[in-house]
Amino acid sequence: MTAVTTRVLISTYLEPHLVDRIAAEPDVEVLYEPDLLPMPRYTADHGGTPPALDEEGRQRWLALLAEADVAFDFDWNDPVALPVNAPALKWVQATSAGIGAFMKRTGLDSSGITVTTAAGTHAIPLAEFALTGALYFVKGVPFLRRQQHRHEWRRYTTRQLAGLRLTVVGIGGMGSNVIATFHALGARVTGVGRIGGAYDVPEGVALSDIGRLDEVLPETDILVLCSALTAETEGLIGREQLAQLPDGAILVNISRGQLVDEAALIDELTSGRMLGAALDVVNHEPLAGDSPLWDLENVLLSPHSASTVATENETLVELFVENLRRWRGGQPLRNLYEAERGY
Repeated sequence: MTAVTTRVLISTYLEPHLVDRIAAEPDVEVLYEPDLLPMPRYTADHGGTPPALDEEGRQRWLALLAEADVAFDFDWNDPVALPVNAPALKWVQATSAGIGAFMKRTGLDSSGITVTTAAGTHAIPLAEFALTGALYFVKGVPFLRRQQHRHEWRRYTTRQLAGLRLTVVGIGGMGSNVIATFHALGARVTGVGRIGGAYDVPEGVALSDIGRLDEVLPETDILVLCSALTAETEGLIGREQLAQLPDGAILVNISRGQLVDEAALIDELTSGRMLGAALDVVNHEPLAGDSPLWDLENVLLSPHSASTVATENETLVELFVENLRRWRGGQPLRNLYEAERGY
């Protein structure tokens, strides 16, 4: 019996050895023309600078889409028209974990195309950023920088992370890693999941759900947001919720900016009631030049880059190859996107 060839379209820049890794799979034909793709601005950039395609280039790109059975990332040029331009396309492996808003905006959540996310591939670097952000304020780094700038050698008293009360909202791949990291360092961790969810967490970690969030916040020294952006979580941390945090609390957001009422957060930080916020995401990106967040000493900003590490593409390709084997073998795919849940 003749084996069926699977045509894999690579829709984002990948290093040559990773393209070869995909092409090495049996009965796989890779469709990859990097000159038709956005050029990365940094390692593992899956947005990039779009090429100025002439008519010949546009037709070449449409021809590749028309051939594809599977795609590594979405069409960069016209994702809304993906079902029309890629009529044979059955499955897309996304390069991002949080694709709910994109899927809804483009209508791909009702297209019938199977989509898998990159959930879990960014868990380690995001947990490292969460730890960095928490320790930045717990250990008084802004104070130390001010002293160093003034050439002052003055001893001071700091706090320790061990024993502090940490609440992690969202217990997926990202949140689970954050929980394990802080628990291992002695923080008193509570994981907040969805209502009715079942979670495997380390012994000693408390569990709650977003329906009982108001009970948890007053006992939270450090709040880490790891939840997907859904209709249920948008605006989850509003003015009322921030006010419930104790004085000197720290917020770390490594999920999506829309989970937080940004104006209310700025008010809490400006007043000094909250010790600080470490933000990898904000409501509107890029952050507006006149935002107060730029100049607040008790804010640590990252330009939505905490998940991007030099080895990201290798990790994504490993996930894709595993899923490709599953797809070709008729087995369940990892990280299957579910439209009704939004992630």
